[in-house]
Amino acid sequence: MSPGESSRVERIRAVVQDAFHPIRLEIRDDSAAHAGHVGGGGKGHFKLLIVSEQFSGKTLLQRHRLVNEALASLLDSDIHALVLNTKAPEEMS
Repeated sequence: MSPGESSRVERIRAVVQDAFHPIRLEIRDDSAAHAGHVGGGGKGHFKLLIVSEQFSGKTLLQRHRLVNEALASLLDSDIHALVLNTKAPEEMS
């Protein structure tokens, strides 16, 4: 992972930690698999698993909107594609 990719992951991690205080957070950078992707503009592809009490009682759409709002500035500058898996603690087995 290049320093630029690493700092993107750390920026995403910081925003998610601050916004959701997750009990579990996994961030996978899939950018290398999409190198040269038309329209990417040098931004990255990421998959996130976020388990947070803040998702309890919320629909999938509400959860994804919350994450997209929290990451809005990074969606403009660093993130081209984002796959979200959002769970409440009671949904984990």
